[in-house]
Amino acid sequence: MVVDASVLVAATIDSGRDGAWAEDVVAAGALVAPHLVLVEAANVLRRLERSKATTRVEATAALHDLLRLDIDLAPFEPFAERVWQLRGSVSSYDAWYVAIAEAVGLPLATLDRRLARATGPTCRFRCPE
Repeated sequence: MVVDASVLVAATIDSGRDGAWAEDVVAAGALVAPHLVLVEAANVLRRLERSKATTRVEATAALHDLLRLDIDLAPFEPFAERVWQLRGSVSSYDAWYVAIAEAVGLPLATLDRRLARATGPTCRFRCPE
C-alpha cells in the first residue's frame, strides 16, 4: 500500500477512528511512500506540538515510532514526469504519492479526501469510511 504522511501520523498519534483505521493500514505492512514522507510526517508532528494538540513527549514518541516503520522509500526522479503531468490538479507533493501508486498498481491510503476526489490521478484511493 502506498501511504501518505497523514496516515503515518494518525497511526502513531491519533487515538480516534481515523487513527484506528491508519493503524490497520500500517499493520498490514508492505508500505511504500515517497522519500519525503518522513520529513512531512515530522512537520505535522511539529505543528501538532506547537499548537498544543499533543505534548512534546507524545510527538517525540510518535516520531520515534515513525522511524521504526518498514517503509520502502521511493526517490523522486523516476516519477518526476508524472508528477509534472499532474500539476494542474494536485500539488507536486501529492502527485509524487499518486505517481508511485499508479506505477506500482497499489492504492494510495490517505486521510485527504480532497486528494482522493481530485481529477487527474488514475490510482485507486483508500480512505476511512
